[in-house]
Amino acid sequence: MSSPLAWFVIRGTGVVLVIVLALSLTLGVASTGRAAWRWWPRFVTQGLHRTLALLGLVLAAVHVVTVVADDYVDIRWWQAFVPAWPADRELWGSFGTVAFDLLLAVVVTSLLRRRLGHGAWRGVHLTSYLLFVLSVAHGLGMGTDAAEPWSLGVTLAAIAAVLVSVGSRLVVLRRPQVIR
Repeated sequence: MSSPLAWFVIRGTGVVLVIVLALSLTLGVASTGRAAWRWWPRFVTQGLHRTLALLGLVLAAVHVVTVVADDYVDIRWWQAFVPAWPADRELWGSFGTVAFDLLLAVVVTSLLRRRLGHGAWRGVHLTSYLLFVLSVAHGLGMGTDAAEPWSLGVTLAAIAAVLVSVGSRLVVLRRPQVIR
């Protein structure tokens, strides 16, 4: 199956996936904060975070299935899980493969969180930062529209959102806690 539709699905899911991953990561960082807003309960933030993470998994699965089904790029199904891509784009493809593996690990361990224990779950969950970085690198290295101004704008906005959320979280962690 090699068609313009496949190309649109591959690139469309890739672009939307970067946005969804950035939003999920940003909400995940926000839900770890100790601050609570009266008008925005923490359970809403956590629910949106989980929903976006699952949406990200669905989008990534559609992205991967379409890439494997497309005849234009010679990728076997197992290469979606094992970083071994064609030599011309091996590094960028491997970034996507590892990011997909990490996304699977984060979602699966989150579903099994009560059985794993907090420490194991948190350790795997912290790889979400690497997942995001690898996803962005994959898109910049393999994306057919990566150099287009609109695509760079989307990517830079996603990166900025994550950096702002992490930066604000670090500022909150450095503040002395006032006991009331």
